[in-house]
Amino acid sequence: MSAPLYATGLSRPTAPPLPWWLRTLSRLPLSLLYAVATTATWVMRRVVRHRVETVRTNIERSFPQLPVREQRRIEARYYANLSQVLAEVLKMGGLRREELQQRMRFSNPQLLRDLVASGSSALVVCAHQCNWEWLLLALSAQLEVPVQAAYKPLRGQLGERLMRALRSRFGAELVPAKELLMSLLRRRDARAIAMVADQAPVSSDFKHWTRFLEQPTAFYMGPEKIAQATRFAVIFVAMRRLSRGHYEVVCELLAPPGERTAAGEITERYARAVERQVRAAPADWMWSHRRWKLAPPAEGAGKD
Repeated sequence: MSAPLYATGLSRPTAPPLPWWLRTLSRLPLSLLYAVATTATWVMRRVVRHRVETVRTNIERSFPQLPVREQRRIEARYYANLSQVLAEVLKMGGLRREELQQRMRFSNPQLLRDLVASGSSALVVCAHQCNWEWLLLALSAQLEVPVQAAYKPLRGQLGERLMRALRSRFGAELVPAKELLMSLLRRRDARAIAMVADQAPVSSDFKHWTRFLEQPTAFYMGPEKIAQATRFAVIFVAMRRLSRGHYEVVCELLAPPGERTAAGEITERYARAVERQVRAAPADWMWSHRRWKLAPPAEGAGKD
């Protein structure tokens, strides 16, 4: 394993303290948290019916070739997997590095380590697949490179403070997505910049239209625009659920540093990588998001 890049003089950002009640909750066994989260998710689906129609419609339109029984099976497994993610988020405040390393296995971490060690920053893009919150913790705890993470601040002050404290536990620096590019242009140190970019780009002027899961779909072009402005490499990190609470992470180079590409090409590569991941394990994607609320352009997909 290479020497930590923090040894060069860079210090890890200090995470905000967690409130006592969250520390107490996070010390509960995962098995108990899974049981509580399973009950909460059952209520969400069967009683409150929170976004059940959204989940069902998204799955039906994404897999029209599947019989209804199989579509409903994906739906049921999605809620089961969602309950696991909820429990694992509650556990974030009590996870030790050693435990996280046992639960999050990187297949080829050297791809990212070597890029940063050579002095090149890298955009690390992923999807809302499996447990993206644990993925950020693992990136900052295990890869031994400085990590910045772009995020959308929550509206409520309490939720915002709690999620910032949880996400930055192992040294990740959180930057609001709207401030990310200016932050990158001001700094020279090599690091990994983590972004989740598979949601609908409702508030962005930069959209790439493509066919994704059988439907015309708009993708956020932020990672591509940043890569073009900074000449950073772009790496896709895919998560795969091995068992309950255990995941494998695979890094894939989407664009080497400084590659010149046509408009939309990097975003198209990202869309294809996300689609392969979703098709391989459909129950692990976040189907409750209103992913297709944007209408496609009149002249068809494929335009920025």
